[in-house]
Amino acid sequence: MQDNFRHQGLRKKLIDQLRNMGIKNESILDAFFAVPRHFFLDLAFLEKAYTNMAFQIGAGQTISHPFTVAYQTELLNIEKGEKVLEIGTGSGFQTCILCQLGVRVYTIERQKELFVKSKEIIKHFGFHPKQFFGDGYKGLDGHQPFDKILVTCGAPEIPQELIAQLKVGGVMVVPLGEGEDQIMKRITKLSESNLKIEDFGSFRFVPMLEKTVK
Repeated sequence: MQDNFRHQGLRKKLIDQLRNMGIKNESILDAFFAVPRHFFLDLAFLEKAYTNMAFQIGAGQTISHPFTVAYQTELLNIEKGEKVLEIGTGSGFQTCILCQLGVRVYTIERQKELFVKSKEIIKHFGFHPKQFFGDGYKGLDGHQPFDKILVTCGAPEIPQELIAQLKVGGVMVVPLGEGEDQIMKRITKLSESNLKIEDFGSFRFVPMLEKTVK
């Protein structure tokens, strides 16, 4: 797939839109330019790849709105070299954004189709996150603690197994709620028994699934 001047121009317009919508972290905006979103979409969506829209990517999952990806990433307050766990690799776009920001990414996907497909596209960009096929609800026991955890699907409640894998002082960003809409939460682990929970508005995600891994 090509990344031509037209794609780059559309990407710059999207980045300007994200900036106008309140994204302030220039490193994140630079990552959005460095990682062409149209590479993660079917050719049928090529003309709309740089609109602020979500698209189906197979297995009943979606690639999130660019603003949502940027907003969640900004809430994490990422620093280079941090160890970040991503729940829901999906298309691999968010994974690549995290890699571009210079963090050590661990990512887990429960849908085999997406796990296989995302590995290929991430490899194309030359990134080397640690990718796992499995139940993101349980995190990655044995690889903790994580500095940051990013959940890219709607959780009905705070996943306690993920909190346990977060280091003290670490941050988890998770959309929380059982309905069609979720509230974006930033959870800071102040101690093993004390959490700081902040709300950051309403979003809509596919649900976080438990049990069966396909």
